[in-house]
Amino acid sequence: MQGIKDKILSGKRLTKEEAIRLFESDDIFTLGKLASHAAKKKNGNKTYFIRNIHINPTNICVNRCKFCAFSRSKGEEGAYQMTLDEIIRKLSAFNSFASGEPARGGQLSTSFKEVHIVGGLHPDWPFEYYLEIVSSIKKHFPKLQIKAFTATEIEYMSRISGKSVFDTLTALKKHGLDTMPGGGAEIFDENVRDRLCPEKLSSEGWLNVMETAHKAGIKTNATMLYGHVETYAQRVDHLMKLRELQGRTGGFQAFIPLAYHPKNTEIGGSYSSGIDDLKTIAISRLVLDNFTHIKSYWIMLGEKLSQLALLFGADDIDGTIIEEKITHSAGALSGNAMTAEQLKNLIKKAGKVPVERDSFYRELRVNE
Repeated sequence: MQGIKDKILSGKRLTKEEAIRLFESDDIFTLGKLASHAAKKKNGNKTYFIRNIHINPTNICVNRCKFCAFSRSKGEEGAYQMTLDEIIRKLSAFNSFASGEPARGGQLSTSFKEVHIVGGLHPDWPFEYYLEIVSSIKKHFPKLQIKAFTATEIEYMSRISGKSVFDTLTALKKHGLDTMPGGGAEIFDENVRDRLCPEKLSSEGWLNVMETAHKAGIKTNATMLYGHVETYAQRVDHLMKLRELQGRTGGFQAFIPLAYHPKNTEIGGSYSSGIDDLKTIAISRLVLDNFTHIKSYWIMLGEKLSQLALLFGADDIDGTIIEEKITHSAGALSGNAMTAEQLKNLIKKAGKVPVERDSFYRELRVNE
């Protein structure tokens, strides 16, 4: 550990073998100190959050990922799909609830900065419907930034539309897409993907969609789903591939380690441990030296552990969320929403400075 510690403190890049050794180490406190040091070099004592809303337009999906408890087949009990009017009404209701002001004049101001949109691969929706979702939201909420569609969804839209991935992305951007989430990455090792999600976009395909998005001028996030059947070496390989792509494009804004949730899934298993969660956050911060932000996603980690992760290399706690369905379908133990004041309180009590941001990490308010 001492040799690795010296290397980190001198600003040198970790190798794959060194990262694996960090995962195998039980010295969680040294890991936390090193990751906290790396995080402060990037962002000082700041921790970011955003006022955001989640919308999942449908859970009907042509795929059947074995770790997913959210998806349904068409006609299956619990399956749903939202119309454009339902999406706009839901956003309007959330906004009115948060701001205390009714909608006025067709164009709605909002206290929220971002809507996060992901969902199933619907067998009947044409590409034009996705364009209408984005353009309708922009029409009614012109100041609301749209972070939407995983790489898997983009590749599916490309197939059903007959367009290239680049043309698919540029069409969405033209209609109002601002940024993309990082979902669907899971674990890049293809043997693991064959066990988790054999129908899903390959790891090479995911990386290609993200590289194409960056070339199209669309910033994205990146994720890793951990704590199911993967090894430490496979986690590290995943991080190395992200680091390599970031080195070519610089298009990733944040990395989010996603803790696996086992309930109502085909593969079952157990929840990740708090130690593993903190270790994964810390090592992600140390390995991904060309990523500006590491997020502790409170929906998956829980409110208190996500707060603790701010001392283990994370500098973003996500946002208000309002309504999250995917992780809660698999047994999330966290709540479904937090207010901006609650988020600021968590951040302050971790000894950090809360910074409200927009989708592009532009600072809106700094609460010293």
